[in-house]
Amino acid sequence: MTSHSMLRRRVAAVGLALAGALALSACADNAATAPKATPGASGGSGSGLKGPDVNGDGKVVIGVLSPGDINDRGYYQSFVDSADAFAKEKGWTVVKRGSVPPSDALTAARALCQQQVDLVALGASELKTAIPASEEPVCARSAWYVPMQGNIDQTPRIVLSTDDPNQSMLVAGYAAGLKMKAAGHTKAGFITGLKADFSVAASTAFLAGIREVVPKATLTTTYTGDFNDSAKAKEATQAQLSQGVKVIYPYLGGATDASANLANAGGALTLTPGTDRCDSNSPKFDISVLFSPGDYFRAALQEFAKDNLKMGTTRVWQLGVDPYPTVKICHGQGDEDQQLASFIKKIGNKEIDPAAEVKRLG
Repeated sequence: MTSHSMLRRRVAAVGLALAGALALSACADNAATAPKATPGASGGSGSGLKGPDVNGDGKVVIGVLSPGDINDRGYYQSFVDSADAFAKEKGWTVVKRGSVPPSDALTAARALCQQQVDLVALGASELKTAIPASEEPVCARSAWYVPMQGNIDQTPRIVLSTDDPNQSMLVAGYAAGLKMKAAGHTKAGFITGLKADFSVAASTAFLAGIREVVPKATLTTTYTGDFNDSAKAKEATQAQLSQGVKVIYPYLGGATDASANLANAGGALTLTPGTDRCDSNSPKFDISVLFSPGDYFRAALQEFAKDNLKMGTTRVWQLGVDPYPTVKICHGQGDEDQQLASFIKKIGNKEIDPAAEVKRLG
């Protein structure tokens, strides 16, 4: 999601407002088969591109490619919801395609450029295989926005957006630890998809955060191999419940709700993978971990509208400094909210080094 890359999943839906006749959004569904935002000087930077009407055809078209279900009510949907909402405010058009396999990303990006999009936006970094298209003639008149987790080379033709997953995952664990301590629990669970560098790192940081509060806590991590397969997620959740796990973090995409609903039924506390869902009742979440790609993307689009989205740069979002990422307890008891706020503030002030804490406790 992420690194939160594959996740930044997972994510608050943004309300849509119609803003005139030009505010039409061209939408391709998941099966369609089309043939760091930093304020700076010029949208083009080294690329020479000028936004937002990069190709100069008198209209602004945003093209979005997502590796996941763009109707997942979470990480992937947040990205396209932000694009839709901002585009409607500005009278722009959005062309979007979900469930794009990394193996098809390059072809899909070329297809977007052929539709004369002014900005190609990747919904998550696992579609980095599309980036070479940014250097091809077909995409010469398009700017690029790429969420980054892990190793993605900065080039003059793309803007990268990233955060430090050690920060949000450490704090997610800290919040879970507060709840576990209050209830006398010591067993937590982490369910995710692929076993990749970013998902292993997320699990490790989550455990470290829990141990900030419950030093003898244990974490059971399950890799289902698929962020969107609900059957696999439910199987993993049931297995963890059977082992006495009392907190389950479904660090998933489309399978998030299936896991969380089962965790609810088993009496386990749950956390969101990227969005604020404290108001949700089905499933119910106890902690919202906010690293929504949609929130970051909207900020980037605001800069793009002002021709300030500078290609060739990286925007790094800081917990405790920027509005996102952050973590909140949905219904804090006693002084839990104050303890969490203090921990976040210390990270923002650099009194706590998340990487050092992860190494020490994870």
